Amino acid sequence: MRRSIAEAAADALLTYPAVVLTGPRQSGKTTLATRLLPDRPYCSLEEPDEEEDALRDPRGFLGRFPDGAILDEAQRCPDLFRYLQSVLDRDGRLGLFLLTGSQQFQLLERVTQSLAGRIAILELLPFALSELQDSGREPERLEDLLFRGLYPPVHDRPVDPRRWYLNYARTSSTMSAASSTFATSSRSTAFKSARHEPGSF
Repeated sequence: MRRSIAEAAADALLTYPAVVLTGPRQSGKTTLATRLLPDRPYCSLEEPDEEEDALRDPRGFLGRFPDGAILDEAQRCPDLFRYLQSVLDRDGRLGLFLLTGSQQFQLLERVTQSLAGRIAILELLPFALSELQDSGREPERLEDLLFRGLYPPVHDRPVDPRRWYLNYARTSSTMSAASSTFATSSRSTAFKSARHEPGSF
C-alpha cells in the first residue's frame, strides 16, 4: 500500500543529509524506510548485538556505513546523534541516513540537540482512511472499520483485532521499560570497563 507521506519523505531525502521517521510501533516505519531506500544497508538497533555495538563505540558503529544506512529504532542509542552530526557535516551528501524511532519524545530530544538544520522530521501514523480507500481495502461497514482500527497488521494479516491490540499494548509497555534498563546498564558497563582498561584515566 502506498503511504501518503511517501512523497514528502522522498523529497526530504533529496534536500537534507538525514531524515527521521517517527511514529508509534507497527505504524509501518520500517516498511516505508526500506521502500524509500531499497539499496541502503539496514540495521535494527533493537537487535541486542547492534545496540551494544552502537552504545559502546558510536564512532566505530557509524564507520560501518560509509555510504549511509537505515537505522531502525535509533532512539535506543542516544549518543549516536552527536557522532552523526560530525559524519553528516564531513560527508556533505544528501539523504545519507534514514532514522526511525517509535519513542518520539526521546528521539526528537536528541535530534533537536544535535542535528538541528541537518535533518528533516516526519511522522508516520497508522493507516489513514484515504489510504485504505485508495488501495481498495476500506471495510464496507463503519462498525467494521471501528472494530479493526487502522494499524497495518490488522489489515495485512488474518488476526483477531481484539487479540492483536491487547498484545500490542502489553508488549509495547514491556519493551519500553526493558529498553531503558538495558541502555542504562550498557552505558554503566562501558564506563566501568574504560576505567579499568590499562592506560586509561
